[in-house]
Amino acid sequence: MPESGSRRAVIIGGSMSGLLTGLLLRRSGWDVDIFERVETELSGRGAGIVAQPELIERLKGLGLPTEGLGVHIVGRKILDRTGEVVEEFACPQVTTAWERVYRLLRDAFPAAHYHRGRGLATLAQTPQAVTAYFSNGETVSADLLVGADGIRSTVRGQCLPDVGPRYAGYTAWRALLHEHDFPPDVHREVFAFMAFGLPPGEQFLGYPVAGPDNDVRPGHRRYNVIWYRPADEASKLKWLLTDDRGVTHAISIPPPLIRRDAIAEMHDAAERLLAPQLRQIVRLIKEPILQPIYDLESSQMAFGRVAILGDAAFVARPHVGAGVAKAADDAGALTDALTQEADVPAALKRFERARLAENHRIINYARHLGSYLQATRTEEEQARAGRHSTNKAVIKETATLDFLHA
Repeated sequence: MPESGSRRAVIIGGSMSGLLTGLLLRRSGWDVDIFERVETELSGRGAGIVAQPELIERLKGLGLPTEGLGVHIVGRKILDRTGEVVEEFACPQVTTAWERVYRLLRDAFPAAHYHRGRGLATLAQTPQAVTAYFSNGETVSADLLVGADGIRSTVRGQCLPDVGPRYAGYTAWRALLHEHDFPPDVHREVFAFMAFGLPPGEQFLGYPVAGPDNDVRPGHRRYNVIWYRPADEASKLKWLLTDDRGVTHAISIPPPLIRRDAIAEMHDAAERLLAPQLRQIVRLIKEPILQPIYDLESSQMAFGRVAILGDAAFVARPHVGAGVAKAADDAGALTDALTQEADVPAALKRFERARLAENHRIINYARHLGSYLQATRTEEEQARAGRHSTNKAVIKETATLDFLHA
């Protein structure tokens, strides 16, 4: 295909990374089609996110409205087992729901070029073009193919078959709770903050996010809950991922299939380990999400006319709060490189040089922050745990990107 004029990109994966990349490439003059394997509209299930300043600026650069993007919080607090505040920290941030940002991006991308129910089967490339072969028999050729298809990436699986998710040694119970369900005293003491509970070797946190239909009005918002708990891979994780039929699920388990006794164990632990305010929050959780925590670290991001980015290339533990911001920076760097270099393979190498080391840095920092939560630890990880498990470290380091500018 020609290297001048209107060039075509195929993006595999229609979530945050794919949409951010597609919108930025379109603004640079590319013809872009996004192919998403899921037939129905995507959902973030129980996900709240911190809208980092870098993400907000990227959205503004796309001409998207950021007023009302989420809930403005001004501070953080840690509650001990008795409910007393033992640490406070002023940290203004915007927190929102995954669906809020996804919907903003999805509505901005032309519907005619977003194709659902299209799973990639394989790909092939020549010096002149790259071709995607889909499971329905469809074939599409382009100048560029971008793998933005997440932790289970088919594109990465073909380009880097030996790279995959690595279990971190702990899981997260997650839920989104309606603001109107909060008891008045708990709402007053906790709802407006990023609130932490730190049982030994564990971490509970919660913060307000946009409500259903992206509603940010007081009384209509939700509270995002995440509780990290150690789980040995060979025994406890396997137990958690096994449903009532005795089927053990790989990577994750669909929320409706989580066994009642696993949820009951989580509720019982809350009564023993958490502050009274946080216990009341956990009591509101009826249908939680169980998220095993994984690392994923790729050695390359560029393969001729193929690039991988976002969670297809690197998955960082959630403590950094960098997932969507990282995807936005990957997308921006890819677009910049393709603007600076007419030759696609050369541009992708430029993109890789710009993002590879930075992504490794994010992965390593997230590992440091989460090391004290792991069911088993090496001596090095034990040393990290001592540095990053104190009240002051947790309250200042969680879900901020200050380390990137240090």
